[in-house]
Amino acid sequence: MADPKQLALLKTGVTSWNRWREETPNVKVDLAEAHLYKVDLSRANLSGARLYKADLTFSRLSGANLEGADCEWATIYEADLEEAHLANADLYRANLAGANLRRANLHRTHLSESHLTRANFREANFYQANLHHAFLVNADLSDSDLRESDLWSANLTEAKLCRADLRGADLSGAILLDSNLECADVSNSRIYGISAWGLKLDNTRQESLVISRSGDPEVTVDNLELAQFIHLLIDNKKVREAIDIITAKVVLILGSFARNRKVILDALRRELRTRNYVPILFDFEKPHNRDVTETISMLAHMARFVIADITEAKSVPQELMRIVPGLPSVPVQPLLQVGEHEYGMFEHFKKYPWVLEILTYDNTNDLVKSLVGKVIVVAEARAKKLTK
Repeated sequence: MADPKQLALLKTGVTSWNRWREETPNVKVDLAEAHLYKVDLSRANLSGARLYKADLTFSRLSGANLEGADCEWATIYEADLEEAHLANADLYRANLAGANLRRANLHRTHLSESHLTRANFREANFYQANLHHAFLVNADLSDSDLRESDLWSANLTEAKLCRADLRGADLSGAILLDSNLECADVSNSRIYGISAWGLKLDNTRQESLVISRSGDPEVTVDNLELAQFIHLLIDNKKVREAIDIITAKVVLILGSFARNRKVILDALRRELRTRNYVPILFDFEKPHNRDVTETISMLAHMARFVIADITEAKSVPQELMRIVPGLPSVPVQPLLQVGEHEYGMFEHFKKYPWVLEILTYDNTNDLVKSLVGKVIVVAEARAKKLTK
């Protein structure tokens, strides 16, 4: 329990309290379990004070000195701690939900397992702070200094971290769901076991991110969203085997989805399925944008081979221009219906050894009948040759 005399003195006002602290610097301050609801403690000298389980809900602590204070299990809900000095303070499991800690000094502060939902930490200094398992859902950490801080398993769902400095921070096991890291710097941070989904990463610095476990040989990548995938590739034999299986079975089909052409592409897809392939195709009648182009290019990298019907070509030339020059291990089988002519620029692709001879077909049945002998067998043989 709090020292009743000290608590009474504190409630008389900050001026008399600070004067007493100056006059008795060696007296230990014990405000454990003190009820300080809505009390104005702005600029109060509470350095080294014992505030264990104290109730500071809605209190004003702006500019207060809490350096080295013991605030374990304290309730500081919706309190105003703007520019407060909390260096080396112990806030283990403290409730700071909705608190204002703008420009607060939290250097080496212990905040593990604390509740920091919706708290405002804009421009705060968390340098080398311990936020191990802290709950920071919807917290505003914009412009904060989080260098070398311990954010192990912290929940940063929807947290605002724009322009935050996270260099060298330990984010192992942290949850970064829909978090905003625009213009932030996470270089050299440890991100082993991170859960990163829906991040905002415009202009984010992501150099030398450590994806290995502490104590293991160091492996680094330069992209937060790719980190999980890269780690799985390195560490999980089953994932690598699954990817090998996928790349041996995926066939990317390119062509026009005009009504008279879609019948042919659907027939190709059905026949490939019966041959135990995984056909993938896109409807080019939909608006064609950069995202679609990049997605198709990515899928081409996973494909065993590509079938491109260049009859009445629309978006196909653009896709082939993106795919062919950079994928020498993926055969491309062009198709052309009898009576049609290849588009003018297709001549450019004939110099690539992985682009096969154009297969002409009369109708859908003719194409389906020749699919095995003139497409699959030829494409598989070329794929094996290209991968040697």
